[in-house]
Amino acid sequence: MMFSRRREGGRHARDNSQRRARVDPQADVPAEPESAAPSVGPYDVADAPAGVQRLDLGSLRIPAVDGVEVRVQANPDGVVQQVVLVHGENALQLGVFAAPRSEGIWDEVRAEIRKSLFDDGVAAEETEGEYGTELRARVRTPEGLTDLRFVGIDGPRWMVRGVFQGGAAADPSGAGPLIDCLHGLVVDRGQEAKPVREALPLRLPKELAAQAQAQGEATAQQEAPPSPPQPPVNGAGPEQPSRRRPSPRPRRT
Repeated sequence: MMFSRRREGGRHARDNSQRRARVDPQADVPAEPESAAPSVGPYDVADAPAGVQRLDLGSLRIPAVDGVEVRVQANPDGVVQQVVLVHGENALQLGVFAAPRSEGIWDEVRAEIRKSLFDDGVAAEETEGEYGTELRARVRTPEGLTDLRFVGIDGPRWMVRGVFQGGAAADPSGAGPLIDCLHGLVVDRGQEAKPVREALPLRLPKELAAQAQAQGEATAQQEAPPSPPQPPVNGAGPEQPSRRRPSPRPRRT
């Protein structure tokens, strides 16, 4: 399914210096005074600015940005398996995963992505970007060589992983509206304990899920036999080009 979102409100500020430092509430340390909400996302749902039109996919809420298509792959029950934002020749694939309360996981995940790429014969380079250390690689696809840029953002008990593809992967300044989507992204982690790195659940809104189910039933009646369903995407590692995926750890958050 594809959703073309229209922009509401101004451009998100790109100053990431006010991202809030968080303290474990169970730690034996006096709580610091509440600071201002971060000026740029991804935001935790507790910090998200109000008055912004967003597509609610459950654990992820994607801001409406002019010219950006939200392409969602979902099963007939409305469970979202993949989210890709597209603007022109550029794309941004989004994933959100459970993380421990006490520490981020992007450094560890990034090292595993790099090793996985290396094992597939692909060299990857670490560079510094807006959100810290990124990973860049050039992979061979059926369409030819493709640049990828992996970005990770650690939040309170969650990690957002973004994979840029196209010109925005080689030149971050060309990300345009896609970076606005990342700046305005909201994560709703929920309170349920989950294994570290488990993908947080994503679902279509009820009305869209009903449309998807109806379309699926109509397609099933027209096709014989029906096409096999796509496998769900799990784990914080890359979906492409690697085909190996680390198993979730037994830690719970």
